[in-house]
Amino acid sequence: MPVIARLPLDVQTLYAELIEQLTALDAQRALGSLKGTFVTKEVKGRRYAYLQYSAAGAKKQAYLGPYDATIQRIEERYRREHAELLGERTQAQRLCSMLRQGGAVVADAPSARVLEALADSGVFRVGGMLVGTHAFAVLGSLLGVRWAQAALRTHDIDLAAGATSLALAVPTEADADVPGALERLQMGFFPVPPFNPKDPSTSFRIRGSLLRVDLLTTAAGRAGSSPVFLPRWNAAAMPLRYLDYLLEEPVRGAVIDGGGVLVNVPTPARFALHKLLTAARRDASQAVKAQKDLSQAAQVLRVLAADRPGDLGLAWEALAARAGAAKRARAGAVRLRALDPEGYDALGGRLAFLGSAGSDPA
Repeated sequence: MPVIARLPLDVQTLYAELIEQLTALDAQRALGSLKGTFVTKEVKGRRYAYLQYSAAGAKKQAYLGPYDATIQRIEERYRREHAELLGERTQAQRLCSMLRQGGAVVADAPSARVLEALADSGVFRVGGMLVGTHAFAVLGSLLGVRWAQAALRTHDIDLAAGATSLALAVPTEADADVPGALERLQMGFFPVPPFNPKDPSTSFRIRGSLLRVDLLTTAAGRAGSSPVFLPRWNAAAMPLRYLDYLLEEPVRGAVIDGGGVLVNVPTPARFALHKLLTAARRDASQAVKAQKDLSQAAQVLRVLAADRPGDLGLAWEALAARAGAAKRARAGAVRLRALDPEGYDALGGRLAFLGSAGSDPA
C-alpha cells in the first residue's frame, strides 16, 4: 500500500485557516469584488461615470450614469471594499505559500487557473462539486495527509452537479456559464466532439494539451444514457449512476495554488467507497483507471479506518441503501485485495462492513 505522509499539525491548522479565509471572501462578494476601475468622461460639460475592466483581452467600459453624489458614494464604497478584499486576498496568498512550504499538495498552474475561473463564474456556488483526482488531493489536505504522488497525477478536471436539483442551498436564479468561463480564459478550450454527433459535448479540451474539463451529472437509471443539459451551467453533462451518492453531503475544501480556490468536494468516506464501486464497474480497457481508483480508495480508507472509523460506517449505510451499490463496492474490495493483499490485510477488521473479500460477490 502506498506510503502516506502525515502533515504537521501547524500545516493542518494553516489549511483550516485558508478555508475560513476563502469562505469569508466568497461571502463578501459584492461591489469590491469587481475587477475594474472607475473612470469618468466629460461630454458637453457634464461628467459621466464608467467602470473600466478587461474582457477577452480587451478593455471595456460599462456605463454607470452621470457622475453625481450617488455615483460618488458608490465609487467610495467600491474603493473601500476593494482595498479590504485586496488585503484578504493577500492573506490567502500568504497562507498558500506557507502551506506549500509545509508540504501540502499544490495544484499545477494550468489546472488552478481553470478552477479559479470556474469558481469566479459561480460553478461551486450553484451546487457544483469537484470530483476525481483533484478532489482526492483536496481530501488529503482536509484529512491532514499527503498522498502518494503517483495517485495525484491527472490531466482531467471533473465537475459534477445534480441533474434535477441543486446540491447546495443557493438562490434558484443563480447560474454559472461554464463554456463562457473557459472561453474567457483564452487558453484554447474547445468542446470535445461526442461519440454520437447528435449529442452535445460534455467535455472541453485545450488544443495541443492533455488538460480536460469533464462535466458529470446524476443518472436516474443506468449510466451511459444521453447527456443532460444543465441550464445553470449552460452546458451538458454526462449522467453517471451513483453520482448522487457523492453529491448528497458536500464539504468545503481549498485547492492550493497562488491564492487558493474554494471548492466543494465529497466527504472522504463517500469518496473512498464510491471509488471502490467505480473500479468494479470498469472493464478491461480501463484497467489503468481502475487501478488508480483502487489506489485512491485504499489511501483514504486507510486514514479513515485509523482516524475516523465512524465516518465509514455511516457512508456504508448510505451506499448500501442504493440498489446494487453494496455488491459493486464489495467487488471493488475484491480487486483491491488482489492488487495489494498485504496492504488490504493491514487494515485488519476495520473494513468488516464490506464483508468477505475472499471471492468476487458478483
